[in-house]
Amino acid sequence: MPGDQQGPQRPRNTDELYSERRPIVQPRSPRQALVPDHLPPPPSRRARNPLVIIGNAIFTGLLLLIFAGGATLYLGRGKLTAAGPLERERTIVIQRGQGIREIAETLKREGVIDQVFPFVAGAVAFRVTDEMKAGEYLIEPHASMRDVLSAIIDGRSIQHQVTIPEGLTSEQIVQRLRDSNVLTGEVSEIPKEGTLLPETYKVTVGTTRDQVLQRMAALQRRLVQEVWDRRASDLPLKSVDEFIILASIVEKETGKTDERPRVAAVFVNRLNKRMRLQSDPTIIYGLMGGKGALGRPLLRTELDEPNAYNTYQIDGLPPGPIANPGRASLEATAHPARTRDLYFVADGSGGHVFSENLDQHAKNVARWRDVEKQQQNSVPQPVPAATQQPQSNEQPKDPVQNAQDQIAPQTTPSTPVPQAKPQSAAAGAPLTSPRTVITNQKKKTAKKTDAAGQSAATPPAQGTSQKQ
Repeated sequence: MPGDQQGPQRPRNTDELYSERRPIVQPRSPRQALVPDHLPPPPSRRARNPLVIIGNAIFTGLLLLIFAGGATLYLGRGKLTAAGPLERERTIVIQRGQGIREIAETLKREGVIDQVFPFVAGAVAFRVTDEMKAGEYLIEPHASMRDVLSAIIDGRSIQHQVTIPEGLTSEQIVQRLRDSNVLTGEVSEIPKEGTLLPETYKVTVGTTRDQVLQRMAALQRRLVQEVWDRRASDLPLKSVDEFIILASIVEKETGKTDERPRVAAVFVNRLNKRMRLQSDPTIIYGLMGGKGALGRPLLRTELDEPNAYNTYQIDGLPPGPIANPGRASLEATAHPARTRDLYFVADGSGGHVFSENLDQHAKNVARWRDVEKQQQNSVPQPVPAATQQPQSNEQPKDPVQNAQDQIAPQTTPSTPVPQAKPQSAAAGAPLTSPRTVITNQKKKTAKKTDAAGQSAATPPAQGTSQKQ
């Protein structure tokens, strides 16, 4: 009522005020309590776009691939760097044309690796599948896959040496290559004489013979041109071809490097004086056709018989090289010694003594004959077959042949040496090489008499066979 007075009111706290505002919730069953009061709004049209769905799937797949790749890389790295199963060092051969999987299977078969997939995966991961090099490899004990992979990629294969001596013909060089069990393939064509550089070449298993020949030819062309370009200006040679021909003769005449410039000078002096070269190796090449040694001493009749390479019968140089000259002979021919020598004769020690005229040459011949007699009368040694047999139609064999099968030049019958009694084949040996024996062949030929009155068919007496 109005006028009624109420007592003082108690202040209310925040919880009481909040509870008065909330609506009274009617009790529900547990099933109803699980149903939300308000449903979430439906997804937008953009989220339901197929492109968005596909993009999300791709992104999720990429993430999975990255995680899987990382895990594989981590585990694979450990497998690549782990010690291998090989107990002792082993040599393996990777053939040309083998793919990465074939290489891996070869390594597994040889016991170098224990699994193929990690090795292949490692090569693919490092992008080196096309860099694997064929060859023969020495694998260390317990080498890891990564070590093996690096060795094959770098081509650290075992190097073999193929040595080609100076002075061999092209056919002899090809035969040496055919005899090598390191090289493969057939030789398609025998190179021209004088186009190959004698040298020691390093090759790997599987290198073809044609590849070696191509390498030898390329190096020879480069060397010949280099030496020819800085040759002496007064050489009586008109072309590179003539240069190679003369160098091949020098190569066959002596095996001593320090003598080559002086031997070259003898031939250069003879060319300048228009004298015939009279070199025995040229005759042998003409007889054998480049197939190698004659296998017996030259006969006196062979010096007189027509032969395109017989420098006793032709003027100037032969039509082509008689061997493949090395660097030393090329250099000596390009820069011969400055001498007036026209003759040389063996000195008994493996070298030669040179002379400018016939008088000096005759004295040198006499000294060589004395040395020869002393050698024959010294310590008893097996007598060469040529000295055991009397002169007859049977051809005595050369007792000694060196790697170059050299036979030194002879003097023409015009050398003014007094006639002597018939001698054995050994006594008539050419003076530029004590290994060569020239014998007479009984043959009906017309005797040709030179200015000194000596017959071309007469056996050489006391060293009449020498350069002139």
